[in-house]
Amino acid sequence: MRVKPEQLAAHLSKAIQPLYCLYGDEPLLIFEAADQIRLAARQQGYTERETHQAEGRYNWQNLLNSGDNMSLFGDRRFIDIRIPSGKPGIEGGKALTNYVSALPSDSVTLITLPKLDKQTTNAKWFKAIEEAGAVLAVYPVDLAQLPRWIGERLARQQQQADNDTLQFLAQKVEGNLLAAQQEISKLALLFPTGKLDFANVRDAVLDVARYDVFKLADAMLNRDIARIIRMLEGLKQEGEAPTLILWTLTRELRILTQLKTAQANGIRPTSIMREVGVWEARQSLVERALDKVTLTALNQALHLAATTDRLIKGWEQGDIWATLQQLALTVAVPSKT
Repeated sequence: MRVKPEQLAAHLSKAIQPLYCLYGDEPLLIFEAADQIRLAARQQGYTERETHQAEGRYNWQNLLNSGDNMSLFGDRRFIDIRIPSGKPGIEGGKALTNYVSALPSDSVTLITLPKLDKQTTNAKWFKAIEEAGAVLAVYPVDLAQLPRWIGERLARQQQQADNDTLQFLAQKVEGNLLAAQQEISKLALLFPTGKLDFANVRDAVLDVARYDVFKLADAMLNRDIARIIRMLEGLKQEGEAPTLILWTLTRELRILTQLKTAQANGIRPTSIMREVGVWEARQSLVERALDKVTLTALNQALHLAATTDRLIKGWEQGDIWATLQQLALTVAVPSKT
């Protein structure tokens, strides 16, 4: 069964399938579609998660054993199969064919693949997946369609922009959907709902001070304590919005948490960097930071981020900038736990 990405939400609202397959080379859209499927499965009671990272010397018998075994805790399972190369090989192809022909009754399975060529989509194992479940091909957004795509994303957060503003944003992100989504999210933080003014959007996108916020995130990952303190003081003096600083730091902390959790589940963090939104130029920086921080510290930091958000909104009393500094130092200061 073929399902278009734009039809996925409506499809999931009716009845969840026992098998889904996503393939394509657009990380943001793949990640969002996978999230939709996981959420729908969780809402229907598939709470136990099992991940198979099929790369290198992966033992395909593990997948077949998983299909034969019921959940240890009696819960319904969400089985996440990732094949980064898109080439399972002869053994993997046979295992996938056998697995999808007798899907475990207590599970929803998601198979994630990169962009596939025609030879692969004609392979016996892929045809078996098509027959057994729902397949979604996720393609990049055409540059000509990018302004409309940005407009639709803005509408989700109850903001609108004229064509000139949408064209400007599309040109600045140069087809990179991850970059586009970051800009869209920032506009939600900086401006109220309603019509966006072109001049305000232009200034927000081109604002040099904004890039200092990104440099603060890099200083956090580099564990450069002196620079973190100096930059936060500078941003405070320049009148930078605490909301934007919090968003930037929290985004990095969430990425580290996702990677650390994957690592704990036996998945190499480098294999899912793109999927979680880490661009190639920053991967070595993120990887070094990952080695120096614990999952416990990251979870504590996310709780602190929630507290900081309440301070900014005026729901609690406290020193916003001192709390932002404490948050940035979570990664910079070596954890003892």
